Parts: sequence; structure tokens; C-alpha cells
Amino acid sequence: MNDDIRVPVSIPLDSDGFIRRECPNCEREFKWFSHEEGDANAEVVDQYFCPLCGAGAGTESWWTPAQLEYMHGASGPAIDQYVQDSVETMFKGIKGMTVKPNRSFSFGIETPDALAEPDDMMIAEPPCHPNEPVKVPDGTAKVYCLVCGNAFAV
Repeated sequence: MNDDIRVPVSIPLDSDGFIRRECPNCEREFKWFSHEEGDANAEVVDQYFCPLCGAGAGTESWWTPAQLEYMHGASGPAIDQYVQDSVETMFKGIKGMTVKPNRSFSFGIETPDALAEPDDMMIAEPPCHPNEPVKVPDGTAKVYCLVCGNAFAV
């Protein structure tokens, strides 16, 4: 049996197509452009650099606490169903044992309200990787490239 449970969860973009992120180092928020899957203009990297502090981290390190909470809550019903189906499958075919699924079973993970993404922050386009713009808080003067970490003025 495969122990991976994959639950698709949509995180909203702002009207310009940017997704909110939080640096695991400085914990400040910014946004990066969300390319469509298979977009030839998207850079393929092993890590990203924070546009605000320049620190690098792995590609899955940039979720905001609100996004993580939302993903956890949105996956709750699928996890409940997976556990019920697994228990039923484990005991299926065992002589002398009958399993009656409890359809009211739940881990009690509350389904969260939908996230909304405001149209805030200003766009900064790095000269080294213009296809990877970011949005940073208004008034930010120095920004680091998301892809290579090089600093540039806004």
C-alpha cells in the first residue's frame, strides 16, 4: 500500500498572477509570479532566494502560516476518507471478522474558510531573470533575485 496521500488544494493568486510567500529566514512576506505548469519561461531551480533578505532555501520552504493552515484543513475530509477506506481494506477477507465502517468517523479537522489574495505590494523585475518578477512591500529599495540571489535596485 502506498502511504502517500495527495490532496489537490488551490491557493489563490492576486489579479496579476502572483502568489504570497513567506521567507523561512526573515519571516517577511512577498509574492512571486506563479507560472502555468509547463511554462518554458519558468526557471527550474533547487532553491529560491528571498527578495527581501537574500537568504536561500529549498523550493518547498516558502509557504505562509495561513497557507499551511488552509492546506491542512482543506485536506481533512480526504484524510478521513482514506483512513476509513484503509481500515475497511485491511480487514476485508479475514474469516470470522466483520468490519462495519463508521461513516461519522472524523479526525475533526475543520474545513477552513477560503483564502483571499489582496492586490498589494509593488512589482520588482530583476534584470538578471526578468521572467521571474516578484512583488515586495511598497517602499522597498533593494531587492534580491528570486532565482540567483543577486541584489538590484527597484
